[in-house]
Amino acid sequence: MSAGLPQASVKSQIFESLLEFLPDWVQITVLALILLAVVASWGVKIKRKIAHRRAVRNGQPVHAAAQYGQGRGADHLGEYAPPQAVPQPDRPAQQPSGADFLGSYAPQQRQADGPSANASA
Repeated sequence: MSAGLPQASVKSQIFESLLEFLPDWVQITVLALILLAVVASWGVKIKRKIAHRRAVRNGQPVHAAAQYGQGRGADHLGEYAPPQAVPQPDRPAQQPSGADFLGSYAPQQRQADGPSANASA
């Protein structure tokens, strides 16, 4: 049983075992590149945060994640948007299924005359 030391994850054990077989200069280069990637991602994140704050402060439009009630991509298609179905008062409103959007490419629905239509004599 271990003496309370945290166990390394499988990923870190695989990474360490791969690095052990490489020469020292390659190990140092790989670790330096990983460190550089982490520091660069932090720098980009901070730069974007500063640019966002400046844009908000100056009243410029800001590209941000969609908020509730903001709409969807299809709401901004203009004349290329699919036609909106107008609910008719005699039918209850239903959510359209995937085949409802296929138009002329939808499979044709067959009308059955009754239970004897499929039965052969």
